[in-house]
Amino acid sequence: VQLQASGGGLVRPGGSLRLSCAGPGFTLEDYVIGWFRRPPGKGREWISSIDIEDDSTYYADSVKGRFTISEDNAKNTVYLQMNSLKPEDTAVYYCAVDTTGSDFSSLASAYNYWGKGTQVTVSS
Repeated sequence: VQLQASGGGLVRPGGSLRLSCAGPGFTLEDYVIGWFRRPPGKGREWISSIDIEDDSTYYADSVKGRFTISEDNAKNTVYLQMNSLKPEDTAVYYCAVDTTGSDFSSLASAYNYWGKGTQVTVSS
């Protein structure tokens, strides 16, 4: 299983970015996909997940109302639309998948496959 996260970059405060998580050769359906981030000098934190089976979405309080997770089955891709970005959103962002069939969890240990990160920098 390989996941590919992309879409990071440099953006000014208040700007937007859309991250993508693709699983080439791997079908994301019926799994829980999560987005995590690791700010500089800090630990990894969960920010959002989507249960592909029923489209349930979950958000950390720090991003609720600003970030939107969604999926495109035809493209086998999960997106994280990030609006109203703040400097504190600066981090390496990772997508991960839980293929065990478990219910949603915000714990990193629940996700058994991870993609390489993509850097998001919010700065003026």
